[in-house]
Amino acid sequence: MSTAMPFDAGTTLLSDVTAAVQTAGVTLLDRHTSHARGVSLGEVVGEIHANDDAVLDVLREPLLRARPGSQWAEDELAGGALPSGEWWVVDPAEGNINHVHGMDDWAVTATLVRDNQPVLTVVHLPLTGDTYTAVAGGGAHLNDRPLKVSAKTDLGAALIGTGQAKPGEDERTFRRIGDSVTAMLINGLVVRVSVPATMQLIHVAAGRMDAFWQFSDVRSGLVAGALLVSEAGGTVTDLTGDPWNTGSQDFLAAAPGLHGAALKVLASTA
Repeated sequence: MSTAMPFDAGTTLLSDVTAAVQTAGVTLLDRHTSHARGVSLGEVVGEIHANDDAVLDVLREPLLRARPGSQWAEDELAGGALPSGEWWVVDPAEGNINHVHGMDDWAVTATLVRDNQPVLTVVHLPLTGDTYTAVAGGGAHLNDRPLKVSAKTDLGAALIGTGQAKPGEDERTFRRIGDSVTAMLINGLVVRVSVPATMQLIHVAAGRMDAFWQFSDVRSGLVAGALLVSEAGGTVTDLTGDPWNTGSQDFLAAAPGLHGAALKVLASTA
C-alpha cells in the first residue's frame, strides 16, 4: 500500500472521528452479552443486523459532519474500487459474529478512504477501552503510544494469521485458504485462523503478530488494518507484490523482514 502524500487531517478531524467511534462503541458495548444470542441462522443474522443498525444510528451523521463533502460506502461487505473522492468505509460491528456469540474479538471501525487509499482510521475496542488510530504520513498509535511492526526476519519464527472475509465465499476460495494455511504451517511457526481481519491486523501493527493474508477484497475488513500496519512500518501488498488498494483482489500485510518470504509461500498455492 502506498499513499501519494501525507494526509492533512487538520487540527480536529482525528479527534472528532475518535470521539464518534468511541461513542458508537458504548452502544455496541451495551448490546454485548456473555452468552450467545440466537440459535437458528435467521436469529443469528437478525442479531447481527440489529447491532449494525443500532451503531450506525449514532455513528453515520457525526462522521459525515466531521468531513464535509465525504460520502458513505453503504455495503460493509462490498469490495472493489470506489469512485474518486473521499468515502467513509465503516464497520459498525467489526467481528459482529463474535459479538453475538458472547465472545471478545470485536470493535467499531471508521476509515476515511481517498481515491482508493485509506488516509485516516480509528479502531475502538469497547471491552478494553483501547483505541487504535492512524493518519497517512502521521504514524499509527495505540491510545497515545506509537506502534511499530515486528523486527523478525525468519518466517520460521513467525506468528501468522488469516481467515475468511465473509460467509458464502466460493468453494475455490475456501480450498485456496486451506492450501495456503497448510503451506504456512509448514513454513511458519504458528498460524492463527480467525475472524475478523481487523482484530488480527492491529496485532501486526503492534508487532504482536508478524503477518496476515486474506483472499478477499472486502473493503471494510481491510482498510483500517492496512493503514495501521503501513503507518507502523509494515509492508502491505496484494499477493502479486503490488501495492495494495481497495481495488486489489487479495491482501498481505507483514513485517518488512518477512514480507518477501510470506509472499513466496503464498504464491506457491495460487
